[in-house]
Amino acid sequence: MIIYPAMDLMGGRPVRLAQGRFDDATGYMLDPAEAVLAFEEAGAEWAHVVDLDGARDGCPRQHGMIVDIALSVSVKLQVAGGFREADHFTRVFDAGVDRVVIGSLAAYEPEKVRGFFESFGGEKLALALDVKLEDGVPIVATRGWTELSGKSLWEVAAFYPEAKHLLVTDIGRDGMLTGPNTELIAEVAARLPSCCLQASGGVSSLDDLRDLKAARAAGAIVGKALWEQRIDLKQAIDAGA
Repeated sequence: MIIYPAMDLMGGRPVRLAQGRFDDATGYMLDPAEAVLAFEEAGAEWAHVVDLDGARDGCPRQHGMIVDIALSVSVKLQVAGGFREADHFTRVFDAGVDRVVIGSLAAYEPEKVRGFFESFGGEKLALALDVKLEDGVPIVATRGWTELSGKSLWEVAAFYPEAKHLLVTDIGRDGMLTGPNTELIAEVAARLPSCCLQASGGVSSLDDLRDLKAARAAGAIVGKALWEQRIDLKQAIDAGA
């Protein structure tokens, strides 16, 4: 299982949100490029970088910062936040980013998103489905988790048989350090076995990572637990191996 150390950016600095709430952000006084370089030095293969301003505004806002990071490190970058047009993808791919995450757009404009998969390929894109459980059904949340799409994870995923990478976040767990929803991850892995599944939300311990691996996650996003120094990245990578 690949460990994806995560960094969320707001206003050019790393932050962590609680359950995606922009008014509940904890800031960190670290240079973003240096933070990702530390991920690399700990042995990470990938880093997951989110432009929160872009996610909120529906258009990438921190392209320059992401370019600076891409030029400063050799670790592979998976980035997210407001990617809506083909040129948004092209710009970051040209800068050295390895994979871009598509979120809200996948629920509302499937034909457009299918076109992105046709243009860039399944290895360059990850489908991110952030969900809220409603009577046990994972409903896709959109637009910075401020709206529910009315579509289930299963309905949206069915639009994209070409997707090779699927990132699933239980938004009730994200940033709360309460443990991941391993039952949901196991169900997704069983129902969508052709996808490389990345689990996100709630990781707080090495045991959580071992549980996600047992649930057949191919990757795990680890954010707040790293930033709050509850998990050592080197040990996390060992737990996922």
